[in-house]
Amino acid sequence: MQPTAGAPSHRRRQIAEALWRIAAERGLHAASLREVAAEAGVSLRAVQYHFTSKHRLLVEALRMLHAENERIARSRIRFDATDPRALLRAVLDEFLPVDAQRTTALRVFAAYYARSLTDPALAKVFLPDEQPLERLVAQLITAAQTDGRTAPGLDPWREADLLVSGAVGLGNDVLHGRRTLEDVRRTLDYHLDKIFAGDPRTRR
Repeated sequence: MQPTAGAPSHRRRQIAEALWRIAAERGLHAASLREVAAEAGVSLRAVQYHFTSKHRLLVEALRMLHAENERIARSRIRFDATDPRALLRAVLDEFLPVDAQRTTALRVFAAYYARSLTDPALAKVFLPDEQPLERLVAQLITAAQTDGRTAPGLDPWREADLLVSGAVGLGNDVLHGRRTLEDVRRTLDYHLDKIFAGDPRTRR
């Protein structure tokens, strides 16, 4: 008998959260099935029952983390089509370690990034071809551009690439203590000001 498909069970979630904690604190190399079982307070057999192998555990826990982050982000971000700059700013904040939840998630994603470089199957889950984050930011910029609220001549996809990669990289700098959160936010605001230059409705 195998676990049924669909929403993760309480026990599967418990095991995935244990993996996240280990990944955030010690890296994925430390997340053996035995270590995950100990961290979760369950038997090794329970981990094997729910995930069968370490690789499946890594992949499924990553999918669960993506879903969890999306759920939390949707509850946090207030959608206001009349203020596209503020909306973009809120989206970019999801890539920064501004609280304990986002700090832990970013540390876990950093651990997954290192692993994905040598694990093609994991990379497909970690870096999906459809680029959902870049697509979302590009759509927000396109909508603002259509409404005449951006600087002229912008390429929304290029701007989205710069914003997402910049926010992710700068967020990692905050994790490493190389930059402060305030400094990173000033950098992102600087670029957002350039995108929305000329629109008096979005001037800070």
